[in-house]
Amino acid sequence: MINQHEIMPGAIRGETVTPNAVRSPSTCLALSTLSLAMLLASLGTSSANVALPTLTDAFGASFQAVQWVVLAYLLATTTLIVSVGRLGDIIGPRRLLLSGLFVFAVASVLCGVAPALWLLIAARVGQGIGAAIMMALALAFVGDTVPKEKTGSAMGLLGTMSAIGTALGPSLGGALITGFGWRAIFFVNVPLALIALVFAHRSLPPDRRRTTTDNSPFDTRGALLFAFMLGAYAIALTIGRGNFGALNIVLIVIAIAGAGLFAFSETRAASPLIRMAMFRDPVLSAGLVMSTLVSTVMMATLVVGPFYLARSLGLGTARIGVIMSIGPLVVALTGVPAGRTVDRVGAGRMTIVGLITMVAGSALLAILPATLGVAGYITPVVVITAGYALFQTANNTAVMKDLRQDQRGVISGLLGLSRNLGLITGASVMGTIFTHASSVKDIAVARPEDLATGLRTTFAVAAILIFAALVIAMKNQRHTPHPSTPAAAQTC
Repeated sequence: MINQHEIMPGAIRGETVTPNAVRSPSTCLALSTLSLAMLLASLGTSSANVALPTLTDAFGASFQAVQWVVLAYLLATTTLIVSVGRLGDIIGPRRLLLSGLFVFAVASVLCGVAPALWLLIAARVGQGIGAAIMMALALAFVGDTVPKEKTGSAMGLLGTMSAIGTALGPSLGGALITGFGWRAIFFVNVPLALIALVFAHRSLPPDRRRTTTDNSPFDTRGALLFAFMLGAYAIALTIGRGNFGALNIVLIVIAIAGAGLFAFSETRAASPLIRMAMFRDPVLSAGLVMSTLVSTVMMATLVVGPFYLARSLGLGTARIGVIMSIGPLVVALTGVPAGRTVDRVGAGRMTIVGLITMVAGSALLAILPATLGVAGYITPVVVITAGYALFQTANNTAVMKDLRQDQRGVISGLLGLSRNLGLITGASVMGTIFTHASSVKDIAVARPEDLATGLRTTFAVAAILIFAALVIAMKNQRHTPHPSTPAAAQTC
């Protein structure tokens, strides 16, 4: 039995890998499957947000109650994404992804027929479990479906599909609710999930046959402790709408204690959920930290933007919706070109370029809106999101490329977790910074000039966070060298 302390950093990466040992007979169909999985997972979050007012009326419930329709999904994906990634490494990613698509489809049906709010919330947990599996294993499958030199292009495509789901969710959800009622936003997932299930069955490479040395047990105790820790942290940062009270502090303390118990448990587990020695790999550690910092900033644009546009610039709901969809649209348009650039130039260099672009965009967003109005807001957002598309593709490529097959699931899960933790942290912390910098307790009564001050402060902090990620990337560049041979093969 291998002890985790014997796993050296290089053991999760290229020197033990035979690139693309398993190839799909239909790369395009396989990529279509993974893309559809990413689209469904992002739709699951964004389409439900727009239904909250309708659900309040439908169930006669408070906003605090119906917001758990969104939180239940988010908590399920956040707490389980690493565990299901590790489970895929153990039992095989293909069969687990097929199970995840089936669970998502069934849970979508249950959401659509739910007669009570608590049943809808329970079904949303099921959707979140399916989404966690899809998010973790879609990235993990890239190594088995495309040539190694085209990893960046595949990562860019998956990032594009996730962004399309985020951008499409509010408009699609609004149209379905208007035309068919709120249940339609859940029923629409069912045929898409079934199509993905058929595609996955036909196109994804078979799971490798396990040998007697592969029969590692799943670390159930570690998975429960990890979910407990993450759940406490996520709830602490989502309840109270950024106003920290006694309950938030207690939950943070519980999360810290849970982290200590988890680390202690992992050192004694025969087959730990996360081998702590993995983090000695500088590419992985740097990639996870940078992903968290960048996601924190991206969430700030989603949390702060609507308040600033409405209260300071005086825009109506329709115009705000259009402006807020620009960011995901930019990511969708730039994801695939960014992936091709990463394949040509190298992940390390493009990570740095993406972060420099984001620093510039954050600085511009702190300055331009006060003088140029709507144009001064949109231009920096375009710069930030274009940089984000390049960073995300390059960072995911650097982390996932050349991994051992039995490590892809858990590390893909860690990437997804870092993104989700950044989004959760950004919603709370950056929202709190914006409120305090505006010198008001209630944003609804703030003056336009106060909100302008809040925006400047928030994105000055954002620029500092991205600069910190840039410093990490520059120190880590030597671990992601420029490709020595041109990428001639085509992904599709």
